[in-house]
Amino acid sequence: MKIITKVFSIFVTIIIPFILIMTAIRILINPFFLDYEYNQPQFPADPYGFSTEDRLKWGKISMDYLVNNEPDDYLGSLTFEDGSPLYNERESSHMLDVRILVKSALKAWYILLILSAVIGLAAWKTGRLIDFWKAIARGGWLTLGIILLIMTSTFIDFNSLFTAFHGLFFEGDTWLFFADDTLIRLYPLKLWSDAFIFMGIFTLAGALVCVFAIGRLSQK
Repeated sequence: MKIITKVFSIFVTIIIPFILIMTAIRILINPFFLDYEYNQPQFPADPYGFSTEDRLKWGKISMDYLVNNEPDDYLGSLTFEDGSPLYNERESSHMLDVRILVKSALKAWYILLILSAVIGLAAWKTGRLIDFWKAIARGGWLTLGIILLIMTSTFIDFNSLFTAFHGLFFEGDTWLFFADDTLIRLYPLKLWSDAFIFMGIFTLAGALVCVFAIGRLSQK
């Protein structure tokens, strides 16, 4: 029984960073984030003509595509008023890759949340709830280390972090685009650096709850 408890404790500790990071990401995949970003006074204007209203319209449609049930080729069917496509083939292909990645990560997130709840229930039923709380607290500490590293990299050299991130999840240079491509006009580097910062802040908040609030439960 002790070995089983140890295995499940290690498992919970390891998955906590992923759960907290994905929770932060899911919060950010919502229209309010674009409302905030596009209306910042210091947000870079589009030199090719998108107004804030244009960015809000197309940006929200594209963001929603990552998590909705529209057909995979949905973005490729969208056009501007003059009939020209919203995205070229390369952009549409990349957005599909992003969609697959996001949906897969969210599916894993849901599964791990359910598994965590089941493990917590089993710990409560067997009188080992304190071990469960300790595992979550350790996961909080692990998350703090990971996020502090990411946020430090964001402030020191975000371009390198951004490049490394895409190199890890996407093949070759499929994520590189021209300055006048729609994806760059809607989602410039400033939006992504802010997204990483907010992801870090939200995840840190969750990690601190695990470390201190959940940690106190493990000491009772």
